[in-house]
This record gives sequence, structure tokens and C-alpha cells, in this order.
Amino acid sequence: MSKLKIVSNPAVKSKFKSYPKEYQPKLTFLRNLILETANEHDSIEEIEETLKWGEPSYLVKKGSTIRIDWKAKNPDQYAMYFKCTSKLVATFKEVFGDTFKYENNRAILFGLKDKVPKKELKECIEMALRYHHVKHEPRLGK
Repeated sequence: MSKLKIVSNPAVKSKFKSYPKEYQPKLTFLRNLILETANEHDSIEEIEETLKWGEPSYLVKKGSTIRIDWKAKNPDQYAMYFKCTSKLVATFKEVFGDTFKYENNRAILFGLKDKVPKKELKECIEMALRYHHVKHEPRLGK
């Protein structure tokens, strides 16, 4: 396991506090899962936690940005977003089928009462964090 350096923008903490109380632990869980997955890969030494489009975003060298958010226009769900022009969500659909609910080619959606399939979601996170290493492999190496 690597010694992951987390470079965090202080505005992210404020963003988490702005979410509805019932969604704060859900989004914190997603955040922690991203950081845990990054920490499990020796090739990832640093992760940047910042805001992009007002959403908590996670960036690593040779990876694809992962964003998480809850939106007032869809108050019954929260999501993990991926670059829509990547092969990520299409690959998730192929590999994991209906394990997840998807928003087109850009997100995995969760409801407040959903049990998040942790093992499978970590695999999705890993594909995103290592995207530029695996984007040429069939099914992104999965």
C-alpha cells in the first residue's frame, strides 16, 4: 500500500457541510472509498481533492476525474460522475450490468436507502483512477 498524499482544497469541506444532513454520510462514504482505493495502488502517490463545476472532484496523474454530488433538482439521489467521453460508464455497464443504476454515460446513481456494492464500486473507481493506463485494454482490464 502506498503512502497517499491528499492535496485538499478547503472549499471541499464546506461543500460537504452544505449537503442535506441525510446525504452527508453517503457522500463522505463515496469520498472515503475513492481515497481508500487510491491508497491501495502504489502507482498513485498523490490525489487532488478540489471542486470542479461546484462538485467534490478527485484527480490523479494518469487517471480520469471522478466527481461526487447531490443535486437539489434530483433530491432523492446522489451520484458518482465520470468523464462522459471516456469508456468508463460503458465498461461499467458491460462488466457489472444492473448492479448499478446509471445516468447515460456519465454517472452511477444511488438512492438514499440503497446499499452501495462496495467491492464493485471500488473496481469502477480503480478503472477511473488508472484510466490512462488501461483505456486501451479490453473492458479496461476487467
